[in-house]
Amino acid sequence: MNFLAHIYLSGDNDELKIGNFVADSVKGKKYLDYPPEIQKGIVLHRAIDTFTDTHPIVSRSVHRLFERYGHYSRVIVDILYDHFLAVNWKEYSDIPLKAYTENFYKLLQDNFKILPKPVQNFLPYMIADNWLYNYREIDGIEKILFQMNRRIKYRAKMHLAVEELREFYKDFENEFRMFFEELRAYVKSEIRI
Repeated sequence: MNFLAHIYLSGDNDELKIGNFVADSVKGKKYLDYPPEIQKGIVLHRAIDTFTDTHPIVSRSVHRLFERYGHYSRVIVDILYDHFLAVNWKEYSDIPLKAYTENFYKLLQDNFKILPKPVQNFLPYMIADNWLYNYREIDGIEKILFQMNRRIKYRAKMHLAVEELREFYKDFENEFRMFFEELRAYVKSEIRI
């Protein structure tokens, strides 16, 4: 799962959201340097990633992309799944996606000093390009994949995965829906937050 899903799965707890959002930039036991609720968010993020990476439905989505994108297929699927969360947002939240993302950006700006340096560095670009809201459009997904591909020096041509997204749209969406229901149940019942 990518940013939007991690934030959403944190519920209404702002510090949990921050921890879940910054977790990829916090290595090893460095999470212990943060306040307790942010620590819980980081631990939650890691548990979600483990659940996702070992799930057979996610593996099916990854397999569809693997021949063309290799080990980057998992990263691509995370982003595609955020697309389906954004597209179907009204099924999961009473707060409109635009307002939800704007509130989250404000939360990050209000807590900027506590964010890890890598997050501080990309946050202005994330807000300027409104990544979270733009997950709902295929063009937005293509732009995000292109930016990620640039970070890895154009090794994987990840932005081309929108071709598979268009071709197998219903397959990916069905896999997302089945998986996300299981993930939501997992977060509710297994993760003690």
